Amino acid sequence: MFRIDFNKLRFLVCDDNPHMRRILRTLLHSFGAREVYEAEDGATALEMYSHYVPDIVIADWAMPIFDGLELTQMIRQPDSKGNPYAPIIMLSAHSEKRRVTMARDAGVTEFLAKPISAKALYQRIMSVVAHPRPFIKTKNFFGPDRRRNTTVAYIGPERRNGGDAEVLQQPSLLDKARVTS
Repeated sequence: MFRIDFNKLRFLVCDDNPHMRRILRTLLHSFGAREVYEAEDGATALEMYSHYVPDIVIADWAMPIFDGLELTQMIRQPDSKGNPYAPIIMLSAHSEKRRVTMARDAGVTEFLAKPISAKALYQRIMSVVAHPRPFIKTKNFFGPDRRRNTTVAYIGPERRNGGDAEVLQQPSLLDKARVTS
């Protein structure tokens, strides 16, 4: 097991509820983060994303102007300003399988159901930092590989639609944030 230095990571928290932003900011500060930027709607979040280039985005699903899915799709544009590979953790009080699948298909890296806990938030952050998934680029999709369990022995039909897929490695946050002894 290793530790990460949250002080080396920049976070963007996007939620229209000021109380939820405060909870997230407080939790991130308790983990050791110092650079936590906040936005109350998707448009402000996109502007801040381009300006501050955060390492990790935590976005609520339901926000005014652009919701979390639209924000994710804009961030995931390969020609967008900022880092299209940044991990995005989606928050939502609605965690039905259909919604989780929609978030995944939009390019969300992790999904976190509300009400959140410090442990669950920490686990999602550790997951995106310590175990980054490769990015897939097809005609219709750019984002983290939606397959979490890949088996080399799979011999069935091709599951990915949309033509040829390019597999891209994202820049590692682990190198940036690992605590060295």
